[in-house]
This record gives sequence, structure tokens and C-alpha cells, in this order.
Amino acid sequence: MNDWPEGWSGDNRGSGYGRGSASARPESARVMRQVRRGATPPGPGPSAPPYGAGVPQQPSYTDGQGHGGDGYDSGYNTGQVYGGSGGGQGPGRQAQGRPAPNWRRRIKWTAITVVTVLVVTTVGTYFWADSKLNRDVDLSKVIERPEAGEGTNYLIVGSDSREGMTKDQMKDLHTGYADGKRTDSMMILHTGDNGSTLISLPRDSDVEIPTFVGSESGKTYKGTGRHVKLNAAYAEDGPELLVRTIEHNTGLRLDHYVEIGFGGFANIVDAVGGVEIDIPQDIKDKKSGADFKKGKQTLDGQEALAFVRTRYALPGSDLDRTKNQQKFLSALASQVATPSTVLNPFKLYPTMGAGLDSLIVDKDMGLFDLASMFWAMKSVSGGDGTSMNMPVSGSVGSNLKWDDAKVKKLVEELKNDEKVTVTGN
Repeated sequence: MNDWPEGWSGDNRGSGYGRGSASARPESARVMRQVRRGATPPGPGPSAPPYGAGVPQQPSYTDGQGHGGDGYDSGYNTGQVYGGSGGGQGPGRQAQGRPAPNWRRRIKWTAITVVTVLVVTTVGTYFWADSKLNRDVDLSKVIERPEAGEGTNYLIVGSDSREGMTKDQMKDLHTGYADGKRTDSMMILHTGDNGSTLISLPRDSDVEIPTFVGSESGKTYKGTGRHVKLNAAYAEDGPELLVRTIEHNTGLRLDHYVEIGFGGFANIVDAVGGVEIDIPQDIKDKKSGADFKKGKQTLDGQEALAFVRTRYALPGSDLDRTKNQQKFLSALASQVATPSTVLNPFKLYPTMGAGLDSLIVDKDMGLFDLASMFWAMKSVSGGDGTSMNMPVSGSVGSNLKWDDAKVKKLVEELKNDEKVTVTGN
């Protein structure tokens, strides 16, 4: 049975606009009207629809405005199909289902994410670095210690340890092949409210070995009044006896101990990218491997080690060498503390790794103590502190004798954290 209206067969549906139409004619090109509800008027409709061939005539209306007799209005005549109030999207409005981005919320969560990452990275770095410190020195084994004064005193020791070095490295660094280790340099760094003071203790200083307790044996060795060179104390029973000997001969309490060997020193310098320093004179020394021209230059690890070890080519021998050591260590601390190192993870982590792996410290030493030490050394090189040798008055045989009066005054000023007025050699 054919349900199509008269004059509209299934064969002429292709050009229509009804269901299934392929025409692109827009909806607004015609008016959709609501069929009147109620009875169908009698009689056939017009035989010639006004809209073109094959298009049926639309149902009639009861008025000329497209309203049915029952008062129903579909809303098609105004374009309000689904009850929209504005008849379409106005200027500046977001498309339905795409709300405007909440930039305040996005910024908030971005900031939270960045802060969280920084905190996690900082905490992780702290524990990583702290775990690398070699806390091998036990200052609790040191007996008869002086009373603590104001400020903090660090004993900084450079040893000739070749531990972990190959024979080729020993050859390149001109370290020799001796077993064991001895002190190559010793310095006291005092930090306090009146600036920092860096004091070198010549290795040939004449000192008395006091009564001490063996660091390994636990046995008490009574003092006999014997005098030796200062570096012999370290060779005899290690860091604990060295601390005991310095405290006994000066009356100054040492709060922390820091030691670094040959290989570790060179590794730190290389990790930081070299250290710039102004060498005051031409230096050539076959024993240390030093071969430098006067002037400003950047030293790598091998060159730096040769520079701080040279003494035979210097007029003042060990006293001049200690001055070079102070100068270089201060420059190294300044280089480590620069933004180009601290803010560059590709330089910071190798530097920290090389340094922390190489350092031997006391059991109470923390990262903040170590950082304070480096900043104090940097201030010395920047002119905010004082660097000097321990005052010497002459010699006893081949040993250098300290100036007792000057040393006593120097220690009093350090204990009271006063501005140092004493001068050294």
C-alpha cells in the first residue's frame, strides 16, 4: 500500500528535503510548521503543489501565523527549537560544552608542582650527599681537651694518601709510590662573628707529643716530653693524635676535622672545570712536576696538585708553600660556590661526588658544617678574612720553632672570637 500523498511517488523522492534527503538545502530556507491537531478536512487537496514537482502540499493552518487552533506553537517559526533564548551563539561566547580555562587554577597547580619537585630534589640531594661523607675520625678518643671558645675551629689536612690511585696516575701526578700516608699540609680555619681566619701550620713545626690514647689499640701512651715535627704526629697514630698534639701545643680546641688526599684533590679541581689563579713568579720543580710561568691562568687537577706541593723551588721553602696552599684553596672554594657551579646540575653533582667521596671527616661533621667551612674559605679569598702562617721565631735543628708569645695572643683572640691582630710569617 502506497502511503505517499497524491502526486508524490517513491520515484520522485530524490529531490525532496525530507527524511533521507541528500540535498544540502539549509533548514532556514523553509518554515517548519506544526500540523493542526484534530480532524482532517474533507476532500482532496490541491492537485498542483506550489513548491515544485513532486512536493506535496503542506497541511493548512487555522490562521496566517502558523498557529494551530489549539494554541500550540512549536517554536520553529522563531528558530527556537529546543527552548534556546537567544536564537544562536553570540559574539565572545564559548561553544556549548567548552568552558573558559580557569587560568588561576592552572597557575596554582603548576606552582605547587614546581615547588614539590624542588623540595623532593633538595631533600634527595641532601641525603645522597650526606651518605657520601666518610666519617672515620672519632674526636671522642682525644683526651685532655681544652675548653671550647667562641666560633668554630676546623683542622683542614691535606695528606699524601695515594689510596685508589693506579701507578700511571701516581706517575702523572708526580706523587711517588710510598705506602701509607703523611700530612702534606695542615691549616686551622676559624669562623665567627669577626670574620674568618686561615692559619697554616708548617709541617716542620717543632711540637711536643703529649700523653695520648691510641686510636686503634685504646692503650694510653704517656708523654715523655719528646719533640718531633708536626707531621710526625699524624704518621705515628693518625688524625686523633694530630688533633691531640695541636690542641696540647696551642691550647685551642678543634671542633671539626677535614682531610683530603692527592687523588681526591685533583678530582675536585677537574670536576669544577679548573681553578683560575694568579701565580706570582715562574715556578719549575721536577719533584712536584710544577712548570708555571708568572701570571693569571687556569689550572687543572694535575697542575693544581703540583702547585700546592711545590716547596723546593720557592725561596721560603715550606713557609712559601703554605701561602700558595692557602691561596689556591681559597680560590677553589670561590669557584665551587659560584652560581655557574651551584645552579648547574651537570657541574654541581660531579663536583659534589668527587669532593664528598674524597673527604675524610669527623663523626660529628654535617653537610651544613662543611658548607660553612667552604663559605668561610671563600670569604678569606674575597678579602673579608685573614690568612697567615703560624708565627715562627726561629728554628731548633731542622724544626721551625713557634713564637710562644704571639701564639698565645693569637689563641686568645680566636677563643674570644675577636679580630685577629697577630701577624705570622
